[in-house]
Amino acid sequence: MKLSIVVPVYNERETLPLLHQAVHTALANVPYEWELILVDDGSKDGSLEVMESLANSDSDHVRVVALRRNFGQTAAIAAGIDHSVGEIIVPMDADMQNDPADIPMMIEKIEEGFDVVSGWRFKRQDTFFTRTLPSRIANWLISSVTGVHLHDYGCTLKAYRREVITGFRLYGEMHRFIPVYANSVGARITEVRVQHHPRQFGKAKYGLERTIKVILDLFTVKFLTRYANKPIYLFGGAGVLLIVFSAAILLYLFVRRIFFNVSPFDSPLFPTSLMVAIMGFQSILMGLIAELLARTYHESQGKPNYIVRKLIHPNPPQNNGRRER
Repeated sequence: MKLSIVVPVYNERETLPLLHQAVHTALANVPYEWELILVDDGSKDGSLEVMESLANSDSDHVRVVALRRNFGQTAAIAAGIDHSVGEIIVPMDADMQNDPADIPMMIEKIEEGFDVVSGWRFKRQDTFFTRTLPSRIANWLISSVTGVHLHDYGCTLKAYRREVITGFRLYGEMHRFIPVYANSVGARITEVRVQHHPRQFGKAKYGLERTIKVILDLFTVKFLTRYANKPIYLFGGAGVLLIVFSAAILLYLFVRRIFFNVSPFDSPLFPTSLMVAIMGFQSILMGLIAELLARTYHESQGKPNYIVRKLIHPNPPQNNGRRER
């Protein structure tokens, strides 16, 4: 199987037949096998029945994953990825605002050697103040914090090589951060302009509150991609800064005592410096505990601290002294 298209579905009964037909039309001339994974995320409008009908009438291509309740878009995408078998994964929305006709172009970029092809809704067909503007602010913030500069993190339509997105789990609104995770393992990323159409049926499932969730998830992503393997750099670094700040306060109090004969114990700066110093030591201790947890996590699961892109004339695998059975 070459290609898996993963579509999270929540109350999109009217668009599903149109989506199915559009995918068939877009992939009619592609020279490889493909599958359409429809993930029902607890729909209440009869979407599951429509998906079952499509799967029965097109069993060569359509697969359905029905979740027990509404878990959210990220969980639905993760479920679709877990139940797909394609070498290339293409998530997209079910509301027909993404255009399946862009998929072959994105696959060509993958075949050029890229690991991630991110869609950019250059002419976005959404309400400006409630959706487009908050999205632009979030995209700028994510790009600035992570260093992975994309115009449109919120566009679900992206293409990934399977190997760059199967080493981590997705929570919250984390699906939009997949390019950041992929970049952390050395993925080659590019961005292409894709079409974006006005919504024909129903209404948008998200509003301004989603931007707040994305900003909160950004803290988690930054920590996991930069400090997950060496948390002491974060906690220890913060602890050292606190201790240095505390030492500077004590030095100021000492100088004031020597040259101006002012007792340091009469100033609120003295207990403040002690409190800051204690916080610094606690932060360093937290970093050491986090180091133990990180090492336990990696070593208990046999996870290496490196990722191999490819091997050229590899040596035969060694059994490290283990006896073959």
